[in-house]
Amino acid sequence: MVAFRRRRKKRDRRRFRGVYLLPNLITSASLFAGFYAIVAAIDGRYLAEAWAVFVALILDGLDGRIARMTHSTSSFGVQYDSLADLVAFGVAPALLVYLWALKPFRQFGWVAAFLFVVCGALRLARFNVQSGSMDPRFFNGFPIPAAAMVIATAIAFYDKIGIVAPEKHLFILVMIYVLSFLMVSNIKYFSF
Repeated sequence: MVAFRRRRKKRDRRRFRGVYLLPNLITSASLFAGFYAIVAAIDGRYLAEAWAVFVALILDGLDGRIARMTHSTSSFGVQYDSLADLVAFGVAPALLVYLWALKPFRQFGWVAAFLFVVCGALRLARFNVQSGSMDPRFFNGFPIPAAAMVIATAIAFYDKIGIVAPEKHLFILVMIYVLSFLMVSNIKYFSF
């Protein structure tokens, strides 16, 4: 009887190992999209980078949903998801907007890009610490994926109207500072 239970436990662990792997593979795909976005920005393919951020957003929504559906949520998965989010929605959009529009502003430009990354990291850390103690219907501070999508959408919009790089557009610089401060603010946003 004891040997049967051991074999059954081993079989159950093997079966569930694949279930835990699936959300982490999707998170890895989101991380890859963020890395690709960085490479595309360095190569000057700003619209491709914006699309990569959008793909990362879709994958980021899927990984948590699949983890909850398969009952395979874990603290490791939460932390890994936050690290992937920092790359895909923090570093990638900040580098993109710096290379695309903020470089002519010199130190004000790179400080804005860095501030976006720092505020995004703080936002993710606060979310991880407060999860479970906050009302799940609301986010405390502007979510970092939403801030990244504002940047990606702005780039797609400028591309659509035919402006390749909006050099010296003060609006973009101000937008990055505002997005950064909204992420670390205590303003409540609806959670969908």
